[in-house]
Amino acid sequence: MRILGIETSCDETAAAVVEDARAILSNVVASQMTTHGKYGGVVPELASREHLRAIVPVVRDALEQAGCSLADLSAVAVTEGPGLVGSLLVGITYAKSLCFAKSLPLIGVNHMEGHIHAVLLEAAADGRQVLFPVLALVASGGHTHLFEVREPGQYRLLGRTRDDAAGEAFDKVAKLLGFPYPGGPIIDRLAPHGDPHGVRFTLAKMKGNPLDFSFSGLKTAVVRWVEQRDLAAEIETRRALVRHNPAPAREDWLAVTPKSTLDLLASFQQTVVDELLRRALAAAEVMDAETVIISGGVACNAGLRKAAASARFGCPVLFPTPALSTDNAVMIAAAAFPKLERKQFAGWDLRARAHLTLA
Repeated sequence: MRILGIETSCDETAAAVVEDARAILSNVVASQMTTHGKYGGVVPELASREHLRAIVPVVRDALEQAGCSLADLSAVAVTEGPGLVGSLLVGITYAKSLCFAKSLPLIGVNHMEGHIHAVLLEAAADGRQVLFPVLALVASGGHTHLFEVREPGQYRLLGRTRDDAAGEAFDKVAKLLGFPYPGGPIIDRLAPHGDPHGVRFTLAKMKGNPLDFSFSGLKTAVVRWVEQRDLAAEIETRRALVRHNPAPAREDWLAVTPKSTLDLLASFQQTVVDELLRRALAAAEVMDAETVIISGGVACNAGLRKAAASARFGCPVLFPTPALSTDNAVMIAAAAFPKLERKQFAGWDLRARAHLTLA
């Protein structure tokens, strides 16, 4: 069975063909980073327009790389939410058109469920058995959630961010300090050159659900740290670097970033990693997890991967490869296979759901 996956929830136009829930026949992603980078973040209307330009060639490329046609597909899967409404509508409308033209089943997929299935697909492809129940931490620019997964398709929300997502906090702090969008990868590259204990941040104390996250206080602490110092010239130097060189190397960033700021970056990243793993460890103990999955764009963070490897979860900790950590259509197709087996198809009334929940 082959499923064409389509993902347009934010600023990546992606299409992929997956066979039998484990073989990736193609994986095409058209990035909008150049479009949004000048604005320091994603501009929703521009994202929608870029999806309109890219959706047809991206799907065509995915089919060609997979060596198949629409007639060879068992279904078309598309992200129905959560995400930007305009972006989601492009993918959903095109997926409906393909299904109508070729009489194919249409499957709607939750974006967060896709991130979880990215790990399950790669484990199946490698012949590794994933033991349930699974604790899934989905951390990205738009989401920071903890889910209990009893089996594929059965989810229970354990905790979520009450304000900024982890990836969003990375990008906002980077922008504040004069780094371009997306800032998370840059902070990750520079953090090893600073002292992770150089700036002391207070860990968030949550009232109510202790497994919930909060990163707005940490972001505010960084703002105050910057305000207490005269960093205007330093920040402008970094912005000027980007204007002259759109893709600076790590050595270029180090040349315009003093040790004190490197310490700030290292301490900020360490605090975010500590917050994520502290609650993940508590959740894994509460639900007696047999496997821990950490997925989403923040799963690319080298500091998080290193810290998770040494954390005492008492069970395997699985990450997706970097290519399947950020938004992609492989994960959407992978999440659609259980729905295909159950004949859980969407109707023509499938709509974009910006705030779609998984549990």
